[in-house]
Amino acid sequence: MGMLTPRKFLQKRKKLEVFKDAADEAEQKKWRRLMNEIEETGSAVSVLRSERIKNEAIPKDLVLGTLVRFKQLKKWNLVSEILEWLRTQSWWNFSEMDFVMLITAYGKLGDFNRAEKVLNLMNKKGYAPNVVSHTALMEAYGRGGRYNNAEAIFRRMQSGGPEPSALTYQIMLKTFVEGSKFKEAEELFDSLLNKEKPVLKPDQKMFHMIIYMFKKAGNYEKARKVFAEMAARGVPQTTVTYNSLMSFETNYKEVSKIYDQMQRAGLKPDVVSYALLISAYGKARREEEALAVFEEMLDAGIRPTHKAYNILLDAFAISGLVEQAKTVFKSMKRDSKGLPSSFLCCRCNPDICSYTTMLSAYVNASDMEGAETFFRRLKQDGFRPNVVTYGTLIKGYAKINNLEKMIKRYEEMKVNGIRVNQTILTTIMDAYGKNKDFDSAVIWFKEIESCGLRPDQKAKNILLSLAKTAEELEEANQLVGYSSQSSNPQRGGKFSRSIADDEEEEDDELDYGDDVIHHTNQRDEKIILNGIHQRNLEQNLEGLCAKIC
Repeated sequence: MGMLTPRKFLQKRKKLEVFKDAADEAEQKKWRRLMNEIEETGSAVSVLRSERIKNEAIPKDLVLGTLVRFKQLKKWNLVSEILEWLRTQSWWNFSEMDFVMLITAYGKLGDFNRAEKVLNLMNKKGYAPNVVSHTALMEAYGRGGRYNNAEAIFRRMQSGGPEPSALTYQIMLKTFVEGSKFKEAEELFDSLLNKEKPVLKPDQKMFHMIIYMFKKAGNYEKARKVFAEMAARGVPQTTVTYNSLMSFETNYKEVSKIYDQMQRAGLKPDVVSYALLISAYGKARREEEALAVFEEMLDAGIRPTHKAYNILLDAFAISGLVEQAKTVFKSMKRDSKGLPSSFLCCRCNPDICSYTTMLSAYVNASDMEGAETFFRRLKQDGFRPNVVTYGTLIKGYAKINNLEKMIKRYEEMKVNGIRVNQTILTTIMDAYGKNKDFDSAVIWFKEIESCGLRPDQKAKNILLSLAKTAEELEEANQLVGYSSQSSNPQRGGKFSRSIADDEEEEDDELDYGDDVIHHTNQRDEKIILNGIHQRNLEQNLEGLCAKIC
């Protein structure tokens, strides 16, 4: 099967630069050199200070341009570092605008201590409190997890000023939602909706935040009502609005329906829209549709993000389609090489999540020899296996009933200082139980608590399902916290097994902090695709290769 050939927009282009004159060219190149040095060293002050030591004057326009650029890039740590340095420089007149930008930077960083300090300095300098500085301090408390402090500032602004702006309301809503204070967020939003003469009308961002809140709370019905309210009040619905609704759905038919509705509304899907649809098809094991959507995204001239590539990769990995997954993986590596260094943010080099997803393709195909080979490559390419990576290998060996290698990888993970999680321990417990070693299964169940974890319902159900005798069921009931009187030993084993079997039919999401990889608990047999389906899928990939450029 051929690799995906890059489209023209993915290929490297030489940028033609135009300057006003020689002086402008020199100034622009100097500014770029400074920016590159700051990015490389990670310290703005050391670079700017070295320029002063060379007795080279730093034009104020250049410093201001650097600040604005880092603000646009949302590199608030560099913005605050530069401003704190400028505050000590006699040649720079530190104005009210600089104070406001500094407190804004600390607000974005969630550093409420420094934000308070800057606000006090502003007051001492005689600058009147303004809505921007108070909003920034409120945001600092919110991002710093001090939700009550943030709310207190907001309430003071409501009662005594300065008058909260639309941005203030947006940030307060976001703070409530992030702090899981859903009732307060809903009340604040309703106060803007229902007042006869509201201070201001809810804008698009506020509606989006409330839709997101209901998603977080799992209330799809209310999210739909807010969506309808947007249209009723004439608030424009954007691609972001539809993406929020798509993210609610797990059924690919519903996701596809919302996607079509968005297009009928005259809105263009963005990379998030495509990623959500690809993900829905992938989880439903509809690989051809997932590939077709990815192709549609490329045809629309949208550059795939890291996440989009990883989602397509996962769509094939879930079903153990190794060759197709390898095609996507290779495309990621090749497309990132075609970009110049200035496009680092657009590069899609495979990360540890990509490598682990590719590893899961081998595991889901029951190809542990291929999985081991790829695992070695992962380390050779400079990546350090994480808990998800080891969990994937452990799951693979449990699946083929190779307990020796399963434990070998578990011990290796512990030696490498990686903290085990409940999913891995449950997998090992289940593997021993299926080998009619109930005593070992009990030991691994107890290991969950020994590691400072609380056995979840799945672990309890699996332990109960492994009990085959009345004595084993008695012990299992005691361990999971059930009384023997409330259970029926004669039917316990079969009944519990059905619970576990039901869970094994569902998609299993392994969530280990920042790295999330979707897998599916599959039956022990190796996945064998229907020959016609396999050929059609490969022909689609080859057709895509031929037409891309």
